[in-house]
Amino acid sequence: MRIAQVASFGQPDRVIELVEQADPGDPGPGEVRVDSEFVPINPADVLNLEGRYGAEPPRLPMNPGAEGVGRITAIGAGVAHVKVGDRVLLPGPGTWRERTKAPAKMVFPLPAGVDPKQLAMLRVNPPTAYLMLQQFVPPKAGNWVVQNAANSGVGHCLIRLARDEGLKTINVVRRPELVAPLRASGGDVVLTDGPDLDARVRDAIGGGALPLAIDAIGGEATQRLARCVAENGIVVNYGLLSGEACRVDARETVFRNVTLRGFWLRRWYVETPPDQIAATYRKLAAKVADGSLTVDVEAVYPFDKIREAVAHAARGGRSGKILMRFGD
Repeated sequence: MRIAQVASFGQPDRVIELVEQADPGDPGPGEVRVDSEFVPINPADVLNLEGRYGAEPPRLPMNPGAEGVGRITAIGAGVAHVKVGDRVLLPGPGTWRERTKAPAKMVFPLPAGVDPKQLAMLRVNPPTAYLMLQQFVPPKAGNWVVQNAANSGVGHCLIRLARDEGLKTINVVRRPELVAPLRASGGDVVLTDGPDLDARVRDAIGGGALPLAIDAIGGEATQRLARCVAENGIVVNYGLLSGEACRVDARETVFRNVTLRGFWLRRWYVETPPDQIAATYRKLAAKVADGSLTVDVEAVYPFDKIREAVAHAARGGRSGKILMRFGD
């Protein structure tokens, strides 16, 4: 069985490699075996390969990957809630592997007849967008939310999930050619970033309420979003695409009482009971199944072309996610 492995940090497509590992074997009592079908490459995965993700670098060697989808090929004694042939989310972390054996309590059956490529992207981006919309400012129909990196996977999910709550979105991008596609995807307002962003946002929303901003970039981009939100507003940061620390000056924090918060999906996993986690994913999976929650896919590579796939994912200017597939 092959798994992806990183023995040292550096340029992502150079440090990633495929290595042979012993097959996990048959599942024991309360376990399942899952054969992988598709895994996506997220920005966090690229940062992980560079040693720049999280509070401290993970231990090496490392098997990357935070999500994916596969089919159950064997179940152990006492497992009744899933069966052989069920499609499930891959237990993570460490999903970039051909086969996994894991406790059965970590998986649940996904809807049948749904594009597995979309299901492969269910674990990270949709709950990140959903929880940021729910946990910091209670959704109120008619309110606005502003986000940067709006063309990302999280950004597309947030547009669709906000619409379901009756929220209107202001979507900030860095390239003019992204404006029209995001409008076509349901973004109410799409703007290019810049020093006068707050003035253009105020013009766009008129007298509307804008209590929440979602930041994936950090650096000065965080400050530009802080200027956009209303007094007592909240800026939620979940990424540092700029590679710079978030910046919010005293005019916003002291005089307008704007708050900067952080969101990390892994912490939610640690702090949330398994039944609540499963309920959240069932809700989101239903939206994938009915077509209301989808993410664009730019390319799919076979697993043995992992270096080409990682290099593609690390490039800027993409229009969708990069996935890897297993088998034929």
